[in-house]
Amino acid sequence: MKQMPPDAPPLNFSSITPSDKKILLEVARRSLELCVHKRESLNELPNAEGLNRPGGAFVTLRIRRRLRGCIGQLVSSEPLIRVVAYCAHSAALEDPRFQPVRAEELPEIEIELSILSPLVTVVPDQIVAGKHGISVRQGNRRGVLLPQVAVQFHWDAKKFLEETCVKAELERDAWKDPAVQIQVFTAEVFGEVDFRAGRSDQPDLPLKEKPRYSSST
Repeated sequence: MKQMPPDAPPLNFSSITPSDKKILLEVARRSLELCVHKRESLNELPNAEGLNRPGGAFVTLRIRRRLRGCIGQLVSSEPLIRVVAYCAHSAALEDPRFQPVRAEELPEIEIELSILSPLVTVVPDQIVAGKHGISVRQGNRRGVLLPQVAVQFHWDAKKFLEETCVKAELERDAWKDPAVQIQVFTAEVFGEVDFRAGRSDQPDLPLKEKPRYSSST
């Protein structure tokens, strides 16, 4: 399996501005605190025109670099800013691998966002570990791993693909089956640590009410 193929598929993904990143992190933090303290969803969101386009995202919560929750959505017709708010809520309370986040944990939690490009169907040799995230799907089984996972564990493309199959509760070599759909995406990854110095100085954001979010992946 090629590690850096010259014909890796181009993905239609636009970088997010620093201002957009700060807004999304603030929304994720507000959603996290509201759901933990009051078990309520954040329904009032900043009127940020650039973040009202449809998009996919993952919200990752960590305490001292250890995973505390991670929930995301790949494909959505909902505005990106609502996806981030919803996924922050779900990562805190609904990740089946963890107990719900407790109020006393909030000061220690660091939020990381992965804003996703559209999915592109590929063949295995087109996967580039460290650049692509992977979605593997067969029937109603689906596994998704973010690009940074391959970097964290020093996986090559083949190992990364195998572990995504395992995440989907498929056999490790299920990717060889033509019936298995393999798709890739890229991610713009950033976190509160990148803006730590300015977090407490951020001005209040203009809010407007939006309808309740209804679906996730």
